Amino acid sequence: MTSRTKGVIAFLLLAFGLAWAGMFTARLVFGLSLVDPLVQLAALAFTPAIAAFIVRKWVTKEGFADAGMRLRLREHPGLYVAAWIGPLGFAAVALAVAAALGLWEVDLSAFALIPGLPVWVSLAVLQVVVVVLMPVYWGEEFGWTSYLRLRLFPERPLASTLATGLIWAVWHYPLAFLGYIEFANVTLGLALWTVSFLFQEVILSWLRLRSGSVWAASLAHAGNNMVLALLVGIALGEERVNTGVLLGLVPMAAAGMWIILSGRSGRGGVVRVEDGRPLAPARSGGR
Repeated sequence: MTSRTKGVIAFLLLAFGLAWAGMFTARLVFGLSLVDPLVQLAALAFTPAIAAFIVRKWVTKEGFADAGMRLRLREHPGLYVAAWIGPLGFAAVALAVAAALGLWEVDLSAFALIPGLPVWVSLAVLQVVVVVLMPVYWGEEFGWTSYLRLRLFPERPLASTLATGLIWAVWHYPLAFLGYIEFANVTLGLALWTVSFLFQEVILSWLRLRSGSVWAASLAHAGNNMVLALLVGIALGEERVNTGVLLGLVPMAAAGMWIILSGRSGRGGVVRVEDGRPLAPARSGGR
């Protein structure tokens, strides 16, 4: 067994074991709600990062050469702007589709999350919250996109991205049975959720590879949760979760397909590590 394979197996066991144990213990033993952000923080938010740290430090001992911990904001300001503003644009597209299909009667007042202030103030505050919460979403990205994605299939970037997205989706599945999200049709809901994670991982991996930093992906991840999912959820209501996931998927799928079809899914200067030895940067656009 190679060091890379050993590391991947150890990472998956730790990431799933810690998170699933935390989720089931919090809900079934202590009766806590997984909707509570504090419970999420304690039970699962940082488990992928913890798993990746343990594997890098003690299992494979490969270190953190390709961890992407430098911000690289000066080198890639445009990517950070895209990661920050992109989810708001995605929300606008999803809501426009909802309105066109008669699924949402346009009423922007619903987005006035701060009583007494204009809608644009609430949206501006949300964008600030996205930046503040970026370190929280690093807890997942340091594990999924900045560790697993680089190691599953190093010579097949797209396959590695899609496999990571699928694994990431399955990691979330217990949430559909523990009160975090209520799908009207669980089978359909999980299917849509899975596809959503796949395309989200395509976008996050592209940001990670292009910027060379885990922080760009963490910023976009925060925006997807705190802006895209939140605004679409407010517009459609809790009773139409499946529809909300599908609508949010529309712009993400469009962006994801652009990345894939243009060959951008494998581009970037991220250091690859094989058996603990840093290799030359992977720049191939191969799939």
